[in-house]
Amino acid sequence: MDRLPTTDASRTSGRTSGPAPGRTPTPDLSPSGAPLTTVAVIGLGTMGTGIAELLARAGREVIGVDISESAARRAVAALEAATARAVRRERMTEQEREAALARFRVSTDLRAAAGADLVIEVVPESYDIKHEVLTALDSVVRPDAILATGTNALSVTRLAADSAHPERVLGLHFFHPAPAMKLVEVVSSVLTAPAAVAAVTALARDLGKEPVALGDRPGFVADGLLFGYLNQAAAMYESKYAAREDIDAAMRLGCGLPMGPLALLDLVGIDTARTVLEAMYAASGDRLHAPAPVLGQLAAAGLTGRKAGRGFYTYEAPGSGVVVPDALTPDPAGATQAAAREVRAVGVAGSGTMASGIAEVFAKSGHEVVLAARTVPKAEAAKDRIARSLARSVAKGRLTEQAREEALARIVPAGSLDAFEDVDLAVEAVAEDLAVKQQLFATLDKVCKPGAVLATTTSSLPVIACARATSRPQDVVGLHFFNPAPAMKLVEVVRTVLTAEEVRATAHAVCRAVRKHPVDCGDRAGFIVNALLFPYLNNAVKMVQEHYASPDAIDAAMKLGGGYPMGPFELLDVVGLDVSLAIEKVLHQEFREPGLAPAPLLEHLVAAGCLGRKTGRGFREYAKA
Repeated sequence: MDRLPTTDASRTSGRTSGPAPGRTPTPDLSPSGAPLTTVAVIGLGTMGTGIAELLARAGREVIGVDISESAARRAVAALEAATARAVRRERMTEQEREAALARFRVSTDLRAAAGADLVIEVVPESYDIKHEVLTALDSVVRPDAILATGTNALSVTRLAADSAHPERVLGLHFFHPAPAMKLVEVVSSVLTAPAAVAAVTALARDLGKEPVALGDRPGFVADGLLFGYLNQAAAMYESKYAAREDIDAAMRLGCGLPMGPLALLDLVGIDTARTVLEAMYAASGDRLHAPAPVLGQLAAAGLTGRKAGRGFYTYEAPGSGVVVPDALTPDPAGATQAAAREVRAVGVAGSGTMASGIAEVFAKSGHEVVLAARTVPKAEAAKDRIARSLARSVAKGRLTEQAREEALARIVPAGSLDAFEDVDLAVEAVAEDLAVKQQLFATLDKVCKPGAVLATTTSSLPVIACARATSRPQDVVGLHFFNPAPAMKLVEVVRTVLTAEEVRATAHAVCRAVRKHPVDCGDRAGFIVNALLFPYLNNAVKMVQEHYASPDAIDAAMKLGGGYPMGPFELLDVVGLDVSLAIEKVLHQEFREPGLAPAPLLEHLVAAGCLGRKTGRGFREYAKA
């Protein structure tokens, strides 16, 4: 829908809604508290059609309006198809289906919305178009009808101020696909009447949604956090820091997200994302919200994502979600052209959780493992931890008792790095302290045989600094495993400017041998995952700090609206606020972006000793163990 519908024609599947006379709003009349039984949806694109389906299936009378007759017909067909699927899956009866279809009528005339209790506009994300629709509705709907904008980027306050009755205008932001996604953001301007908010909140709950009440700012909560993250991913791709497939795989496998950021940008629409970011940047002035130039270039070329058949990826047809190979698709056969070195024996330095997990991974895959700690008892304690972990796998049916015994037999505890003299790969997993790691690498340089690959598991320190502590920096690479190592599939392979190509190839071969997914990235702060994850977490803290939303509301928004496995404050408390602060400081120091400066609230909580679950208090309080 790209302009205001004004024609008299109407189209339905056997149902019509003729134009009704316009009404002149009565001044100073706030919306009533009556149930919202008749709802008009203006704009029958993908989102508008989804909202209409949701409402019709929930027993509301729904009037769909679009300037395009074909869009109106597609909306009817979409509802017919969706309800037919629901019947096949026994989620509704044929009688319920017929009733839902009877409640949905469509028109190309805006005056068809005259009898609606609530009007939801879902027209293109353009201020001019939305302004035209909302101001035209003033002379169409009853004075007590509520007008809701589905914007996720434009100012609700500005749109409301242009209305004859701003007190009845609010934001009602559904998420795609509307029938499935649980979150609805209910956005009030300073002009919105509480009765209007209460009415749409009650409707959202009746639809089975989780409404979150918010004030008016670009992006609100979910998109406000999500689009900053997506923008940084686009900038990361544009700088050729990492391949698109690696960026997406890193965030899916490293953070448990349902989609990678570049694939998500293609789904959302690159032009839509750019519009949202422009609005966010205009409000915040934060350079991290300034749209990455590649977004503008793709949008200008018409490469707007799935809907165009091409964006960051290429799809088999416009509107399809099936990715097809293109010129940028990596060649699996040529992914590691250099010959990889043979790795049979692996040395793991450290006795903590990460060291034990990595040793377990290699032992289960058939490698001989030397597990070295400061003392033999510490190394034996680490092996005991592995034994307990393997026992749990046996109890869950994931491992046989014989496989457990064989894996344990491959692990040799040692109290000195001298035991690494015959290993093909040495992996350090000691404290995240550069001086400690450099000293360890200097020792590995003396102990390990020529040709052995030396790897650091650092998540935030420069790999090159470890490499320069040796006389063979070409043999040093980063292998950033994720915790818990036995369960997490991702490994970031970090190559410095001195790392040999065959060492990178060896790292990839080793990852595949232990059934992990390697992604390539350069040696800069945060690598892929932390560089995208922690600014998002920091921005969530800023929202709380600015009293825009509560931790509970933000967590709910990201889980229900973004499909995240954990909300940002749940994750911060698990990771540890001190760890999170340290990573934020490293990112800020490396990139010097003002927007990456740690939120003062995060610094204050760390200074107060509120570090998350491990101390019993962070953004929430926890029962003591």
